[in-house]
Amino acid sequence: MKADKIRNFCIIAHIDHGKSTLADRMMELTSTVEKRYMKSQLLDSMELEREKGITIKLTPVQMHYKGYELNLIDTPGHVDFSYEVSRSLQAVETAILVVDATQGIQAQTLANVYLALEQDLQIIPVINKIDLPAAEVEQVQNEIINLLGCDRSEIIGVSAKTGLNVEKVLDAIAANTKSPSAPQDIDSDSTCRALIFDSYFDDYRGVVLYVRIFNGVLSKNANIKMMATNTSGIALEVGTLAPNMHPKEQLGEGEVGYIVTNLKTTRDAKVGDTVTLAKTPATTALPGY
Repeated sequence: MKADKIRNFCIIAHIDHGKSTLADRMMELTSTVEKRYMKSQLLDSMELEREKGITIKLTPVQMHYKGYELNLIDTPGHVDFSYEVSRSLQAVETAILVVDATQGIQAQTLANVYLALEQDLQIIPVINKIDLPAAEVEQVQNEIINLLGCDRSEIIGVSAKTGLNVEKVLDAIAANTKSPSAPQDIDSDSTCRALIFDSYFDDYRGVVLYVRIFNGVLSKNANIKMMATNTSGIALEVGTLAPNMHPKEQLGEGEVGYIVTNLKTTRDAKVGDTVTLAKTPATTALPGY
């Protein structure tokens, strides 16, 4: 898909403000996951995440909505995972700020908002749980206005649990946010550069990288090189996550997806490293972390 139809975003929120529930409703509304397979906290695949109700790992998911490709990178909300949040912020252009209508802005929310502002991200303010009797919508709106300097009309009130107004959030992402663009440097129009924002080792497949493509195209079976570690490998499979793996022939500029490699250890492909093509490597690495 052309980059002007791609939207990359994350959701930042304090723990238990409804971030994972909002992600669930988005996947449901975009028919990314069939209703019979839906369950709460769908992107929280770790047993500990589901047991404690917190997000720990970064999990990307691709959705399609009204002709747009929406790439969500799910982020932790707990205070101990600010590094994971900063990694996802560097791979997107937009952040949805979710605030609980019964609790207002919390300290960790402030910290994550400042991280997003440092990255010059577009912020969409959302007040969740507006259907609860204890909701203080106007007071929370004032808190958000004081924090962001936005207009009251820009703040979207939703109930992630019931799905109320979640479509308005999707519309705001599609219509009002920036499409991905390459960094403005000497490599901006050159060969492939992809940022590794997460990785893990699969016993059966080897090292799997979660990447955001900033420049060029990365094709299946391409010889790749990690610029920081100077390690070479093969992209045995590339594709997107919805939220399961969907193999493709290639990942294009602006897309978020995965690379299955022939590497034996994640030390060869560190988070924050730049993936480029071995035959025509980039000369400048992405900023990393």
